[in-house]
Amino acid sequence: MKPEKLSPDRTLVIGFGNPDRQDDGVAWYIVEELAKQLGRAVFDSLDDDLCRVEPSPVLVLMPQLIPEIVEPLSCFARVCFVDAHTGSHTEEIHFAVLRPEPQVSPFTHHLTPQSCLQLTLTLYGRVPQAVLCSVRGYEFGFGRSLSERTAKLAQEALQRVRTWLEEDKQ
Repeated sequence: MKPEKLSPDRTLVIGFGNPDRQDDGVAWYIVEELAKQLGRAVFDSLDDDLCRVEPSPVLVLMPQLIPEIVEPLSCFARVCFVDAHTGSHTEEIHFAVLRPEPQVSPFTHHLTPQSCLQLTLTLYGRVPQAVLCSVRGYEFGFGRSLSERTAKLAQEALQRVRTWLEEDKQ
């Protein structure tokens, strides 16, 4: 079933990671702060019809990316994925344009943003413009607070996401 194509200016921001593992929850922090600044609700379930949620941007938090996200992805013109990284990128805040790309992972529970985009393209024949904002994490113990270094980076990353959202309006 193909969702109807909605307004071309609709934007989705998806934060994913584990908020109970310190810096792995940086995306949750960023999306929740964005929600406060924009006066928006944050969705943590795909039970809601995200294709119909207004206003844009629609904000979603998930522990991990799952295949069920591809249907909502097909309804949006733009998407920003937000997560943590452990040094896999050279920059502390890695902000990059993404393309659909099938990726193989040794973990069955690991779905990348690029793979989500590839599934969206394959199943629905369209894919949103996509970016990734990945923030360097330093501490991944049990706890809900960010390390001092990652907390500072989270503020910078939040501003990068806000700037990206504003680009849509120009």
